[in-house]
Amino acid sequence: MHENNSGQNKGERHLMSPGKLNRGPIEFKSRPAERQGELMAIATTNVVCAQPTMSICNGVATMTREGFRRLPLTDAGSGQLKGIITVSDIVDFMGGGDRHNLVKNKHQGNFLSAINDSLRTIMTEQVMTLQPNNNINDAIDLIVGKRHGGAPIVDDESRVIGMVTEHDLLKALFQGQSLLSVEDVMSHSPRVTNPDCSIASVAKQMIKYHFRRLPVVSDDVLFGIVTAMDIMKYIGSGEVFKRIQTGDVGEVTALPVRSIITGNLQTTTPEKSINEVAREMVQKRIGAFPVTEDARLIGMITEFDLVRTLASR
Repeated sequence: MHENNSGQNKGERHLMSPGKLNRGPIEFKSRPAERQGELMAIATTNVVCAQPTMSICNGVATMTREGFRRLPLTDAGSGQLKGIITVSDIVDFMGGGDRHNLVKNKHQGNFLSAINDSLRTIMTEQVMTLQPNNNINDAIDLIVGKRHGGAPIVDDESRVIGMVTEHDLLKALFQGQSLLSVEDVMSHSPRVTNPDCSIASVAKQMIKYHFRRLPVVSDDVLFGIVTAMDIMKYIGSGEVFKRIQTGDVGEVTALPVRSIITGNLQTTTPEKSINEVAREMVQKRIGAFPVTEDARLIGMITEFDLVRTLASR
């Protein structure tokens, strides 16, 4: 049974399908064993940066082209880190939260005008960073403890020399063995949306509940999964400009999410080992799997879930 959603947007609800087993919460240790001197070995060192003066449109196009969830913004002269743009900031800008005020207020709802404003208008200035002498535990503390998907690594002069993400940590941690299965660590009764829900509505849900992805369910059947990257690619691929007639932001965010879902739907099952799922995520560069049982969606397992679990061993 689904929860009573009377008075709510029909796209905003939890999927109340616990499956056959009693899957209670799993408790994890708060800190793993020390792993010294390995951070730069797992980090991406060829980091693409942009300047805060770059337009939002060009910044999103860069992130889409490179497949990045985050883009450090650096000073043209000194190379010092000045801020960062994440895929969540773009979702926020598209109608999810406070950054959408740039569109509504400063640009009176004109999307074309707003998207040509500079990245500095929506960037995060107080960036959580790591240093090259930090260890993997420090990255785990930041990414898992503070629920950040990744962080720039900066030198003593605040210049970006690397980037470490959930995916990098997962690659470093999944080599070991764990007796846990997907059902032990997955998120239960996930919040879901439906194929006809608008981009604007989904953007609001993602920002409100701090999600980067939502399963899309139609008549209790898993239709697909919509991600923050899908929303960003809608802009970065140029598809959004095909929808513009008046320039009003409403006409580009009213599109149903079924229109922007990309990629083949891949799922996993509750009994599968987390080692196997971690290997699949690393090899396929997939950030999450919907978990199904008897063709029903019962949960979600993400890179974050796996990093948190594997790091606690």
